[in-house]
Amino acid sequence: RSTSKTWLKAGLFLLGLSAVIIALVNPKVGTKTETAKRQGIDIVFALDVSKSMLCEDVAPNRLEKSKQIISQIMNQLGGDRVGLVAYAGSAFPVLPITSDFGVARMFLQSASPTMVSSQGTSLDDAIRISAGYFEEDSKVNKLLILISDGEDHSEGASDAAEEANKIGLKILTIGVGTEQGGPIPLKENGITKSFQRDNAGEVVTTKRNEASLKEIADATNGAYVNGNETKATLEAVKAALDNIEKSDLESKEYTDFNSQFQWFIGLALLLLFIDFLMLERTTAWLKKLNLFNE
Repeated sequence: RSTSKTWLKAGLFLLGLSAVIIALVNPKVGTKTETAKRQGIDIVFALDVSKSMLCEDVAPNRLEKSKQIISQIMNQLGGDRVGLVAYAGSAFPVLPITSDFGVARMFLQSASPTMVSSQGTSLDDAIRISAGYFEEDSKVNKLLILISDGEDHSEGASDAAEEANKIGLKILTIGVGTEQGGPIPLKENGITKSFQRDNAGEVVTTKRNEASLKEIADATNGAYVNGNETKATLEAVKAALDNIEKSDLESKEYTDFNSQFQWFIGLALLLLFIDFLMLERTTAWLKKLNLFNE
C-alpha cells in the first residue's frame, strides 16, 4: 500500500468534487448580444363603468361580464400591447399602452363606477381619449375595443369615430346587456337594498342599445359583437384580430454572459476518472526511479 497514493487519490477526489460544485454554480464570463423581435398591434380597451353596467340582466352583471371578456381577450394575445380607458359621463386614461398584461389585469379588476364622478355614458369622450393613446404617424396597426351597454347620454359619438378613422384607428364594439333590460341594484355589503330611481321616483330600467354601438363600428369599418355569449364573443374578436396585419413593435438588443460550467464539468470528470483508475498500492517501476531518495 502506498501512503502517498492514498493522499493523492484523496486530493484528486476533492478537486473533482470542487469542480462539480463550481459547475453547479454556473460561472459566467464574456458577453453575447441577441436581438428580440416581436410582432403585434396596439389595442386599447375602453370600458364603460357607468352605473347602468351594474344591471344584472347578464350574470353576474354587465360590468363583471365586460371584465371577463377583456381578460380572456388578453389571454389570446401574443406580442400585442394593450391600454385601458374607463368612462361614464366622462372618460379618463387608466393604463397607458403596455406589454405587461399582469399590470393591465390588475388595473382592469379595480375598475368600478366610483372611478368616475360624473355619471352617464359619454361614448364620444371615450373614443377621443382612446384615440389619444396612439401616435398619428405610427405604422403600427391600431384597434379600439369599446365595451358598453350602448346607452349614450352624449352626442357626437359617430363624429368622434370618423375622426378616429382618419388616423387609421379601427373600432370593434362589444355590447353587453339585454334588449329587455333590467333595474340597477343599489347594494350595501353585497346585499341589494333598493334600485336606482329617476327624478319621478320610478325604478330606472336600463336596456342595451345596439344601434349606437353598430354606428360607431361602421364609421371605422369595424365590427359589432354581442357580448352576452363569452365564447362567441372571443371567437369574433379572434377573427377580427387575425385579419389585422401585425407590425414590428420593438426590437431589443441585450447583453448576457456566456455560461462556463461545461469546462468545470469536463475537469471534474477527468479528475474523478484518474482517481478511479489509480490504485492505492505502490507502483513497482515508479519505486525503482527512487524519485524521493528513499
